[in-house]
Amino acid sequence: MIEIKPEVDRNQLEAELQKLEQQLLELSTKHNIPISELDKRLQELRRRVEQLQEQIKSQVTPMDRVRNARHPDRPYTLDYIKLLCEDFQELAGDRRYGNDPAIVCGMAKFRKRPVIIVGHQKANLNSRKTEDRKMRNFGMPKPEGYRKALRVMKLAEKFNRAIITFIDTPGAYPGIDAEERGQAEAIARNLIEMARISVPIVVIVTGEGGSGGALAIGVGDVIYILENAIYSVISPEGCAAILWKDAAKAELAAQSMKLTASELKELGIVDDIIPEPKGGAHLDHKQTAETVAEYIDKALKFLDSLSVQERLLRRYEKFRKIGSFELL
Repeated sequence: MIEIKPEVDRNQLEAELQKLEQQLLELSTKHNIPISELDKRLQELRRRVEQLQEQIKSQVTPMDRVRNARHPDRPYTLDYIKLLCEDFQELAGDRRYGNDPAIVCGMAKFRKRPVIIVGHQKANLNSRKTEDRKMRNFGMPKPEGYRKALRVMKLAEKFNRAIITFIDTPGAYPGIDAEERGQAEAIARNLIEMARISVPIVVIVTGEGGSGGALAIGVGDVIYILENAIYSVISPEGCAAILWKDAAKAELAAQSMKLTASELKELGIVDDIIPEPKGGAHLDHKQTAETVAEYIDKALKFLDSLSVQERLLRRYEKFRKIGSFELL
C-alpha cells in the first residue's frame, strides 16, 4: 500500500526566500559598507537563496504539478500562436458535421517557415471568463474537433508543411452527442493517420495531457513537455474514484501514476522537458513562448535532416517502445 506523504507547507520557506531576496536588493544598493564586506554578505545571501529555491523545488508534489498544469492563466494554443507565429490563418470545420472551437487549427509562419498549427483551446485569447471557457467546451474536443485536426494535418502533408501541436485538455468530451458522432472512431483514426503522415510532427504538452483526448493529436516525431505539465491516461481524481471509490484520494493517485514531466522523461514517453519561468508558465507567457520556440526550432532542424522513411520508422519505433510488461 502506498502511503500518502504529509502535505508540505511551503509558505514559510517562500516567505523566507522573499525576505532574503529583498535583503539582496537592499544590500546591492548600499554604499556605506566596505566593498569586501558587502561582497561577503551578498555571497552568503545568494547561497541561502539558492538553498531555499532547491528546497522549495524538491518539495513540489505530483499533485502540485497537476494544480499548476490546470492553472487558469497558463498560456493556451492561441497565446503561443500570437507569441511565436506570424500570418496565422485559422481553418475551421471538419467538412462532415461542424466546427469544434475546443481545437484550433491553421496555417502560420514560424521563424519565416510555413507550418501547420493544431492545438487544444480552453478559452478565448483575450478573455478567460466562464462563458468563454464554456464556448470552448473547457478544451474538451468532440469528434468534429479531431476530424478537423486530421483534415488540416492532411493539408500539411499535401503542401509539405511541418506540423506543430499543442496539447492541453482534461480529455475528449464524454457526452452522449460526442459518442453518437463517433468519438472513439475519430480518436482512433487520428492515431492511425498521424503515425504515417510524411511531414515532421512536433508535439508540445503545455498543460493537461488527458487520455485519448490528448493522444489524438499527440503522435509525433518529437514530444516535449513543459516543466509543470502532466500527461496521463486519466486524471488523478478519476483514478482515485476507480481504485478507491473516493475522488478525494487524488493526491495518492497522483503519486503513483507517473504523470509528471520528470517521470515521463524517465519512462521514455517524452523526449525532453521545457523549463518554465520561476513560479510557472502562467506568470510569464512571453518567456515561456520564447523557450518553447527554441525547442521547436531545434526539433525541426533535426527532423529536416532525416528522410521521410527515416522519420516514419523512427516515429513507429518510438511508440512501439512505450510501455513494459512482465511474463508470468
